[in-house]
Amino acid sequence: MGDAKTVGILGGMGPAATVDLMQRIVAATPASDDSDHVRMLVDNNPKVPSRLKALIEKTGPSPAPVLIAMAQQLAAQGADFLAMPCNTAHHFYAELEAAVDVPFLNILELVATHISREQPNAKRVGLLASSALSQIQLYEPSLHARGMEVCYPMPAQQSALMALILAIKANAGDLVGYAALQNCADALEHDGVDCLVIACTELSVVAQHLHTDLPSYDAADLLAKEVVLRAAGKTAP
Repeated sequence: MGDAKTVGILGGMGPAATVDLMQRIVAATPASDDSDHVRMLVDNNPKVPSRLKALIEKTGPSPAPVLIAMAQQLAAQGADFLAMPCNTAHHFYAELEAAVDVPFLNILELVATHISREQPNAKRVGLLASSALSQIQLYEPSLHARGMEVCYPMPAQQSALMALILAIKANAGDLVGYAALQNCADALEHDGVDCLVIACTELSVVAQHLHTDLPSYDAADLLAKEVVLRAAGKTAP
């Protein structure tokens, strides 16, 4: 493992989602000893300005300066490449990538590439995510470029899903319950989507509560597996 690469993780959005990504990386790593695992430099920074307040409510500052500083610090500390589990924060991906001299994994491209490889005939993708994603059209460029349409839950169902996401951030997901996740998935399936994407790291934390016969892809899981490949000096086929 002498030529293994170190990943720098821009985390804290939210903290539980960051820990979940780290656990996924550990679980995805073929290892027989501690030394076989991926070295991770993690900035688990819950003080990153709110993406929702900046992008949707227009009441808060852009998180880009803080994210850029995190990325640069991780690179300076020895990270060979960077990853960021927060989907919504990828709205600022171009600024972050341009601010560092190390590769920066793009979760949007990873998801779109994986779906097109696994389901080359997929046309409609159902997104289970923060309400911000539909408003900023985050996944649309990557999926449209591969001939896929992005579908979202109806507003009332999406509001309930957003309430669940916020509850998970507050460690209260079990109090709210996970019905909103299942209801949105069922509605998207009824709407005729070809697959589902869990595109919010808070929802990744509770993905075990989702039951569906549709192909489903977890953005956090795909990111974790790509981290393991990159750390070993490989890339996905």
